[in-house]
Amino acid sequence: MQGSFWVVETEFGPVIATAIHAGHSVREEIEPKFAISEEDRLREEDPFTDIFTWDLHSRIIVNHSRFEVDLNRPRDKAVYQKPEDAWGLEVWKTALSEAELAESLRFYDAFYDEMKRYFDRVQEKYGNFVVLDIHAYNHHRQGPDAPFDDPLENPDINVGTRTLKNPEKWRHMIDGTIAYLKVADFLGKVLDVRENVKFGGGYFAEWIHENYAPNACVLSLEFKKFFMDEWTGKGDEVQIRQIRKMVGSLLPLLERELGALKGQDGTI
Repeated sequence: MQGSFWVVETEFGPVIATAIHAGHSVREEIEPKFAISEEDRLREEDPFTDIFTWDLHSRIIVNHSRFEVDLNRPRDKAVYQKPEDAWGLEVWKTALSEAELAESLRFYDAFYDEMKRYFDRVQEKYGNFVVLDIHAYNHHRQGPDAPFDDPLENPDINVGTRTLKNPEKWRHMIDGTIAYLKVADFLGKVLDVRENVKFGGGYFAEWIHENYAPNACVLSLEFKKFFMDEWTGKGDEVQIRQIRKMVGSLLPLLERELGALKGQDGTI
Protein backbone atom coordinates (compact mmCIF):
# COMPACT_ATOMS: atom_id res chain seq x y z
CA MET A 1 0.00 0.00 0.00
CA GLN A 2 1.34 3.43 -0.99
CA GLY A 3 0.17 5.62 1.89
CA SER A 4 -3.56 6.14 1.53
CA PHE A 5 -3.49 6.30 -2.27
CA TRP A 6 -4.72 2.74 -2.49
CA VAL A 7 -5.53 -0.07 -0.08
CA VAL A 8 -4.93 -3.79 -0.49
CA GLU A 9 -6.97 -5.99 1.84
CA THR A 10 -6.28 -9.59 1.03
CA GLU A 11 -6.29 -13.22 2.01
CA PHE A 12 -4.41 -13.91 -1.23
CA GLY A 13 -7.36 -15.86 -2.56
CA PRO A 14 -7.83 -16.65 -6.27
CA VAL A 15 -10.76 -14.22 -6.67
CA ILE A 16 -9.86 -10.56 -6.30
CA ALA A 17 -12.19 -7.56 -6.53
CA THR A 18 -10.83 -4.16 -7.54
CA ALA A 19 -12.31 -0.66 -7.62
CA ILE A 20 -9.57 1.50 -9.13
CA HIS A 21 -11.84 4.45 -10.01
CA ALA A 22 -13.67 4.62 -6.67
CA GLY A 23 -11.49 7.39 -5.24
CA HIS A 24 -12.22 11.10 -5.00
CA SER A 25 -9.22 12.42 -3.04
CA VAL A 26 -6.52 14.52 -4.69
CA ARG A 27 -3.16 15.77 -3.50
CA GLU A 28 -3.37 19.10 -1.69
CA GLU A 29 -0.63 20.66 -3.80
CA ILE A 30 -2.47 20.14 -7.10
CA GLU A 31 -6.07 20.73 -5.97
CA PRO A 32 -5.91 24.54 -6.49
CA LYS A 33 -4.88 23.95 -10.10
CA PHE A 34 -8.12 22.21 -11.03
CA ALA A 35 -10.40 24.06 -13.40
CA ILE A 36 -12.93 21.27 -13.15
CA SER A 37 -15.31 21.48 -10.19
CA GLU A 38 -15.43 18.82 -7.50
CA GLU A 39 -18.98 17.99 -8.62
CA ASP A 40 -17.90 17.43 -12.21
CA ARG A 41 -14.99 15.30 -11.05
CA LEU A 42 -17.34 13.14 -9.02
CA ARG A 43 -19.62 12.69 -12.02
CA GLU A 44 -16.82 11.04 -13.96
CA GLU A 45 -15.53 8.95 -11.07
CA ASP A 46 -17.02 5.63 -9.93
CA PRO A 47 -18.49 6.37 -6.49
CA PHE A 48 -19.69 3.49 -4.33
CA THR A 49 -17.83 0.86 -6.35
CA ASP A 50 -15.57 0.24 -3.36
CA ILE A 51 -18.67 -0.76 -1.39
CA PHE A 52 -19.55 -3.29 -4.08
CA THR A 53 -16.37 -5.21 -3.20
CA TRP A 54 -16.90 -5.43 0.55
CA ASP A 55 -18.02 -9.07 0.67
CA LEU A 56 -14.95 -10.37 -1.18
CA HIS A 57 -11.96 -11.57 0.84
CA SER A 58 -9.34 -10.00 -1.43
CA ARG A 59 -9.86 -6.36 -2.44
CA ILE A 60 -7.83 -3.57 -4.03
CA ILE A 61 -9.33 -0.10 -3.62
CA VAL A 62 -7.90 3.15 -5.01
CA ASN A 63 -8.77 6.19 -2.90
CA HIS A 64 -7.45 8.96 -5.15
CA SER A 65 -9.28 10.43 -8.11
CA ARG A 66 -8.71 9.36 -11.68
CA PHE A 67 -8.32 13.09 -12.36
CA GLU A 68 -5.05 12.98 -10.44
CA VAL A 69 -3.81 9.87 -12.22
CA ASP A 70 -5.91 7.31 -14.07
CA LEU A 71 -4.62 3.83 -13.30
CA ASN A 72 -6.86 2.36 -15.99
CA ARG A 73 -4.92 4.04 -18.80
CA PRO A 74 -1.45 3.50 -20.23
CA ARG A 75 1.25 5.47 -18.48
CA ASP A 76 1.59 8.10 -21.23
CA LYS A 77 -2.14 8.87 -21.00
CA ALA A 78 -2.61 8.40 -17.25
CA VAL A 79 -2.64 12.12 -16.37
CA TYR A 80 -5.35 14.05 -18.20
CA GLN A 81 -3.75 17.13 -19.71
CA LYS A 82 -6.10 18.24 -22.51
CA PRO A 83 -9.91 18.32 -22.70
CA GLU A 84 -9.87 15.49 -25.23
CA ASP A 85 -8.25 13.31 -22.57
CA ALA A 86 -11.27 13.81 -20.28
CA TRP A 87 -14.57 13.77 -22.19
CA GLY A 88 -14.04 17.36 -23.37
CA LEU A 89 -13.70 18.70 -19.83
CA GLU A 90 -11.21 21.45 -19.01
CA VAL A 91 -9.28 19.83 -16.18
CA TRP A 92 -6.55 22.35 -15.30
CA LYS A 93 -6.38 26.13 -14.90
CA THR A 94 -2.67 25.94 -15.70
CA ALA A 95 -0.60 23.02 -16.89
CA LEU A 96 1.02 20.82 -14.29
CA SER A 97 4.70 21.42 -13.73
CA GLU A 98 7.17 18.70 -14.61
CA ALA A 99 7.60 17.96 -10.90
CA GLU A 100 3.83 17.68 -10.32
CA LEU A 101 3.41 15.41 -13.32
CA ALA A 102 6.33 13.27 -12.19
CA GLU A 103 4.79 12.88 -8.73
CA SER A 104 1.51 11.65 -10.19
CA LEU A 105 3.39 9.18 -12.37
CA ARG A 106 5.43 8.07 -9.37
CA PHE A 107 2.18 6.88 -7.79
CA TYR A 108 1.25 5.20 -11.06
CA ASP A 109 4.55 3.33 -11.18
CA ALA A 110 4.37 2.37 -7.51
CA PHE A 111 0.84 1.00 -7.98
CA TYR A 112 1.81 -1.21 -10.88
CA ASP A 113 4.97 -2.34 -9.10
CA GLU A 114 2.85 -3.47 -6.17
CA MET A 115 0.30 -5.11 -8.46
CA LYS A 116 3.12 -7.10 -10.08
CA ARG A 117 4.30 -8.38 -6.72
CA TYR A 118 0.73 -9.07 -5.63
CA PHE A 119 -0.41 -11.01 -8.69
CA ASP A 120 2.91 -12.87 -8.89
CA ARG A 121 2.14 -14.23 -5.44
CA VAL A 122 -1.45 -15.11 -6.33
CA GLN A 123 -0.37 -16.90 -9.50
CA GLU A 124 2.38 -18.79 -7.65
CA LYS A 125 -0.09 -19.97 -5.01
CA TYR A 126 -3.12 -20.81 -7.17
CA GLY A 127 -2.13 -20.90 -10.82
CA ASN A 128 -5.39 -19.61 -12.25
CA PHE A 129 -7.13 -16.57 -10.76
CA VAL A 130 -10.02 -14.19 -11.49
CA VAL A 131 -10.19 -10.43 -11.08
CA LEU A 132 -13.53 -8.63 -10.80
CA ASP A 133 -12.55 -5.20 -12.15
CA ILE A 134 -15.49 -3.10 -10.95
CA HIS A 135 -16.51 0.23 -12.48
CA ALA A 136 -19.59 2.40 -13.02
CA TYR A 137 -20.64 4.41 -16.04
CA ASN A 138 -22.87 7.37 -16.83
CA HIS A 139 -26.10 7.16 -18.78
CA HIS A 140 -27.53 10.62 -18.12
CA ARG A 141 -24.84 12.84 -19.59
CA GLN A 142 -27.02 15.45 -21.28
CA GLY A 143 -28.23 17.00 -18.04
CA PRO A 144 -30.41 16.34 -14.97
CA ASP A 145 -33.62 17.21 -16.84
CA ALA A 146 -32.66 15.51 -20.11
CA PRO A 147 -33.72 12.00 -21.12
CA PHE A 148 -31.59 9.05 -20.08
CA ASP A 149 -29.43 7.38 -22.70
CA ASP A 150 -30.93 4.59 -24.82
CA PRO A 151 -31.12 1.43 -22.66
CA LEU A 152 -30.59 -0.72 -25.75
CA GLU A 153 -27.03 0.59 -25.84
CA ASN A 154 -26.57 0.84 -22.08
CA PRO A 155 -27.06 -2.43 -20.16
CA ASP A 156 -27.41 -2.38 -16.39
CA ILE A 157 -24.21 -4.43 -16.18
CA ASN A 158 -21.69 -4.56 -18.99
CA VAL A 159 -19.24 -7.47 -18.67
CA GLY A 160 -16.04 -6.51 -20.48
CA THR A 161 -13.86 -9.36 -21.73
CA ARG A 162 -12.19 -8.05 -24.88
CA THR A 163 -8.70 -7.86 -23.37
CA LEU A 164 -8.55 -11.61 -22.64
CA LYS A 165 -5.69 -13.36 -24.44
CA ASN A 166 -7.31 -16.80 -24.31
CA PRO A 167 -11.10 -16.35 -24.07
CA GLU A 168 -11.82 -19.96 -25.04
CA LYS A 169 -10.31 -21.20 -21.75
CA TRP A 170 -12.57 -18.91 -19.74
CA ARG A 171 -15.75 -19.07 -21.85
CA HIS A 172 -17.59 -21.41 -19.49
CA MET A 173 -16.83 -19.14 -16.54
CA ILE A 174 -17.80 -15.98 -18.45
CA ASP A 175 -21.07 -17.46 -19.66
CA GLY A 176 -21.86 -18.83 -16.22
CA THR A 177 -21.22 -15.47 -14.58
CA ILE A 178 -23.43 -13.62 -17.06
CA ALA A 179 -26.18 -16.23 -16.77
CA TYR A 180 -26.08 -15.96 -12.97
CA LEU A 181 -26.28 -12.16 -13.01
CA LYS A 182 -29.13 -12.23 -15.52
CA VAL A 183 -31.41 -14.25 -13.27
CA ALA A 184 -30.33 -12.91 -9.87
CA ASP A 185 -33.20 -11.27 -8.00
CA PHE A 186 -32.52 -7.56 -7.78
CA LEU A 187 -35.17 -6.10 -5.51
CA GLY A 188 -37.94 -7.92 -7.32
CA LYS A 189 -36.60 -7.55 -10.85
CA VAL A 190 -33.75 -8.82 -12.99
CA LEU A 191 -31.02 -6.69 -14.52
CA ASP A 192 -29.99 -6.32 -18.15
CA VAL A 193 -26.55 -7.97 -18.31
CA ARG A 194 -24.60 -8.13 -21.58
CA GLU A 195 -21.04 -8.68 -22.72
CA ASN A 196 -18.88 -6.06 -24.46
CA VAL A 197 -21.75 -3.75 -25.39
CA LYS A 198 -20.53 -0.52 -23.80
CA PHE A 199 -16.99 -1.40 -22.71
CA GLY A 200 -14.55 -4.20 -23.38
CA GLY A 201 -12.20 -3.56 -20.45
CA GLY A 202 -9.51 -0.96 -19.85
CA TYR A 203 -5.75 -0.85 -19.47
CA PHE A 204 -5.67 -2.45 -16.01
CA ALA A 205 -7.39 -5.55 -17.37
CA GLU A 206 -5.15 -5.48 -20.43
CA TRP A 207 -2.04 -5.26 -18.23
CA ILE A 208 -3.13 -8.22 -16.09
CA HIS A 209 -3.83 -10.33 -19.16
CA GLU A 210 -0.56 -9.28 -20.79
CA ASN A 211 1.43 -10.32 -17.72
CA TYR A 212 -0.50 -13.35 -16.50
CA ALA A 213 -2.12 -15.08 -19.46
CA PRO A 214 -3.12 -17.85 -19.65
CA ASN A 215 -3.69 -17.94 -15.88
CA ALA A 216 -5.68 -14.72 -15.40
CA CYS A 217 -9.26 -13.86 -16.25
CA VAL A 218 -10.37 -10.27 -15.67
CA LEU A 219 -14.11 -9.64 -15.79
CA SER A 220 -14.60 -5.89 -16.06
CA LEU A 221 -18.01 -5.31 -14.47
CA GLU A 222 -19.33 -1.89 -15.49
CA PHE A 223 -22.48 -0.98 -13.57
CA LYS A 224 -24.70 1.64 -15.13
CA LYS A 225 -25.29 4.36 -12.53
CA PHE A 226 -28.91 3.38 -11.97
CA PHE A 227 -28.05 3.13 -8.26
CA MET A 228 -27.36 6.85 -7.89
CA ASP A 229 -28.15 10.32 -9.19
CA GLU A 230 -25.27 11.25 -11.50
CA TRP A 231 -25.92 14.98 -11.08
CA THR A 232 -26.12 15.19 -7.29
CA GLY A 233 -23.81 12.28 -6.48
CA LYS A 234 -26.39 10.86 -4.06
CA GLY A 235 -26.57 7.09 -3.93
CA ASP A 236 -29.53 4.81 -3.29
CA GLU A 237 -28.44 2.86 -0.22
CA VAL A 238 -30.84 -0.02 -0.82
CA GLN A 239 -29.62 -0.61 -4.37
CA ILE A 240 -25.97 -0.18 -3.38
CA ARG A 241 -26.37 -2.84 -0.69
CA GLN A 242 -28.05 -5.15 -3.18
CA ILE A 243 -25.23 -4.75 -5.71
CA ARG A 244 -22.73 -5.48 -2.95
CA LYS A 245 -24.66 -8.65 -2.11
CA MET A 246 -24.82 -9.65 -5.77
CA VAL A 247 -21.08 -9.20 -6.31
CA GLY A 248 -20.28 -11.11 -3.13
CA SER A 249 -22.55 -13.97 -4.17
CA LEU A 250 -20.39 -14.54 -7.27
CA LEU A 251 -17.57 -15.91 -5.12
CA PRO A 252 -18.78 -19.55 -4.81
CA LEU A 253 -19.52 -19.72 -8.55
CA LEU A 254 -16.09 -18.40 -9.49
CA GLU A 255 -14.32 -20.67 -7.02
CA ARG A 256 -16.16 -23.69 -8.48
CA GLU A 257 -15.16 -22.68 -11.98
CA LEU A 258 -11.53 -22.27 -10.93
CA GLY A 259 -11.68 -25.69 -9.29
CA ALA A 260 -12.97 -27.24 -12.51
CA LEU A 261 -10.05 -25.71 -14.42
CA LYS A 262 -7.43 -26.98 -12.00
CA GLY A 263 -5.17 -29.49 -13.67
CA GLN A 264 -6.77 -29.14 -17.11
CA ASP A 265 -4.00 -26.92 -18.41
CA GLY A 266 -1.11 -27.90 -16.23
CA THR A 267 -1.84 -25.40 -13.48
CA ILE A 268 -1.58 -26.41 -9.86
